[in-house]
Amino acid sequence: MIYLTLFLRFFEIGAVSFGGGYGMISLIRETVLSNGWLSEDQFSDFFAVSESTPGPIAINMATFIGSSGGGVLGALLATLGVILPAFIIILIIASFSNGLLKNRGVEAFLSGVRPTVIALIIGTALTMGLKTLLGIGSGDFKFNADIKAIIIFVIITAVALIIKYVLKKKAAPVLLIIISAGLGILFYSPIF
Repeated sequence: MIYLTLFLRFFEIGAVSFGGGYGMISLIRETVLSNGWLSEDQFSDFFAVSESTPGPIAINMATFIGSSGGGVLGALLATLGVILPAFIIILIIASFSNGLLKNRGVEAFLSGVRPTVIALIIGTALTMGLKTLLGIGSGDFKFNADIKAIIIFVIITAVALIIKYVLKKKAAPVLLIIISAGLGILFYSPIF
């Protein structure tokens, strides 16, 4: 039963999500937490691993979550579920692409969806940020700040800003991930 549920839930996420992988994160989070597949902390860990590994984040998340709930078959079905709607939609768009994106109705639809995608991404970032840095969860107003996480956040933000405004370059996400991983090892090792 878990296999069918994984496939259907991720198919649903893939079918109604716009804005790419980051637009899906809030829906994946809501689905995972409401089904009890992961805790909030586990979800944050899976998100970090999915962001740090090669490939699209939504596919990585589906694979990791499917694997945790249903092993290799669960990973395969969750991944297939999240990929299949986009594959079908792209096939349909490709077959009717002559002027489809210039259609006024399609343009209006996409103009309405863009702000929602941004709101979903910002909402998820704020929720995860409050939980990770300040220990504030859904409906939980206890303040339990993680000073080490806040220091890492400040350092990574400072590094990104220095690279952007002083060196006039774009900060490579891989560099920031490597630095934050090193800081995590340094700050969270048994020595500290």
